[in-house]
Amino acid sequence: MKILHTADWHLGKRLEQYERTEEHQDYLDWLIRILDEQQIDVLIIAGDIFDSGSPSNTALEQYYSFLRKVKDTCCREVIIIGGNHDSISTLNAPRVLLKYFNVHIIGGVPEEFTEQIIPVRDTNGETALVICAVPFLRDKDIRLSVPGETGEEREIRIKQGIYNHYNRFIEHIAAYKAAGIPVIATGHLFAAGSSTSDSEKEIHVGNLGQVAGDLFPREFDYIALGHIHRPQMVNKLAHIRYSGSPIPLSFSESDNTKQVIILEFVKGALLKIEEYEVPGTRKLIRIKGDLDTVITKLRKITDPGFTYPAWVEIQLETDAYMPDLEEQLKEHSHDFIERFFIRQIKKHSTETLEQHTDEALQLADLNPKEVFLKRCQAEFGEEDYSELLSTYEEVLEYMIQKED
Repeated sequence: MKILHTADWHLGKRLEQYERTEEHQDYLDWLIRILDEQQIDVLIIAGDIFDSGSPSNTALEQYYSFLRKVKDTCCREVIIIGGNHDSISTLNAPRVLLKYFNVHIIGGVPEEFTEQIIPVRDTNGETALVICAVPFLRDKDIRLSVPGETGEEREIRIKQGIYNHYNRFIEHIAAYKAAGIPVIATGHLFAAGSSTSDSEKEIHVGNLGQVAGDLFPREFDYIALGHIHRPQMVNKLAHIRYSGSPIPLSFSESDNTKQVIILEFVKGALLKIEEYEVPGTRKLIRIKGDLDTVITKLRKITDPGFTYPAWVEIQLETDAYMPDLEEQLKEHSHDFIERFFIRQIKKHSTETLEQHTDEALQLADLNPKEVFLKRCQAEFGEEDYSELLSTYEEVLEYMIQKED
């Protein structure tokens, strides 16, 4: 039996105001071909199917069109879990209907715990694989708020809640394991030691969502993770992996090789784990430095030979704002560069803690946490405001979850 693990599609994602619809469609069309070429039996999508809890009509159309096309391939089962970007209600709305087409959706933790356990049958009708489809675990799923608890106590409580959730499966899968049937678990979380990019929203409070690889029970033969956009193993454990996002979602991912992961089980044993590269269709390029450095690097860029023209982010270090910067850059540009994303970083000295640091000229370049940190630094200086920061992060996480 062959399983394909993918995650973090973020359909509907924009880079600033520019859509990525064509790139996503190219990936989905490629994935349909791979399902047949590689004779995939089971497809696992480990969360963040959409970039927003209220996806656009275009994103929804891409999603449902893809699921329809899957039924024309050899892939017999599709397992979809919700991520922190996904709306539970949006994902779950068609699940009763889609289940008749062997598309299993776990948008959030169900009231009945065992609904997360999905047996997969072979062509003879025998159970050949079991998937414990764990979605993104929200605070309400894994812990109760305790008034007055410290940051350390919250951290312990969250990690223990995640640990307990995964360990509850052990008694339910014992009979399958005794029969030699492999078990795969999913997850959408931040595992300790993983490397992030600029485009992931933080999960849980600060570092509280970080869980170690030994959190997962040994009964799981493979753990298919989502949330981190760089493909990687967790703590060098080959059977615990992030597949990563299929297209670069920010300029910090410009040098990442995008991939899906293909597993092959033979007689109940995991025989092979293969990293299968996703072909790129648009190159994202990041250039940093002063004007002379930026122009020199810009001239040296070679045509990546992708389907769509390249997009280039310029992080220019400057003493004064340059209103005609884009015009200057275009004089040294190439035909295969379609668009510039310009960040002018002004260097200046102040009497605050921001002395000798770069300050973005546009507030839109900062995320909410960065704005809050700057405000704390201005108000409290070097005083300890870690408790205030933890409280803010918890409120921010709560607001993100309320988008559902």
